[in-house]
Amino acid sequence: MWKNIRILCLLIVLLIVAVNAYRDQNQDWSKPIIVKLHPINADGRSATQNYIQSLHLAELSGAQEYLQQMSAQYRGQPIALYFQMGRELKRVPPKVLEHATLIDTILWSLRFRFYAWKQHESADGSPSVTLYLNYYDPEQTKELKHSTALQKGRISSVNLFASKKQSAQNKIVLVHELLHAFGASDKYDLATGQPIYPLGYAYPKQQPLFPQAKAELMAGHIPLSEQKSKMPDRLEQTLINEITAIELGWKK
Repeated sequence: MWKNIRILCLLIVLLIVAVNAYRDQNQDWSKPIIVKLHPINADGRSATQNYIQSLHLAELSGAQEYLQQMSAQYRGQPIALYFQMGRELKRVPPKVLEHATLIDTILWSLRFRFYAWKQHESADGSPSVTLYLNYYDPEQTKELKHSTALQKGRISSVNLFASKKQSAQNKIVLVHELLHAFGASDKYDLATGQPIYPLGYAYPKQQPLFPQAKAELMAGHIPLSEQKSKMPDRLEQTLINEITAIELGWKK
């Protein structure tokens, strides 16, 4: 009897995992999307702490409007997406090794899931996605390491600058990682950082092809020539192209 009970419990757990995995890979965009944001003082500096204490959701209104506008172009109506500021957390999410092997990446994903489970409290509710915002003082950290996201689990570790001057570019990084959690893929060459043609171009059919006026959000750079590109200064200098829209489920 106990053997049958154990088997039944295992089957229930596997069913829950399968249902959650299916849900994470098949977002129902007709339902409201809640994005929980947990700020973290990642470098422990007082300047970073002061910035976190001044954070306000109004600073992200442009990101919400951007996603509503982009989604409406493909779906015919905007998605109902809302940001919610969560608690400030004291522990930084686990980091991916710079030259990670497949095993390293798998272990990191397990540690990240465990981290998210440990940090969650009942007051956080059940958000669609949880973003852990790791803030760094730009006076000390001049260049941020790549942010990371897991579609299965809908969690992301986002590295940002603790500076009002960087808030426009912070929004680009935040939305980029948010869309990773919904299945959008990077569209730049990992070796060079250059957008991949045509996947990473805002206007791949433009003639002449260069210079492009905007960046494809998941490519992250505005192509100026085959070898040169520049980072956009704000979300308005980016767009979500048809390929990314298909990955997200906004277009068939």
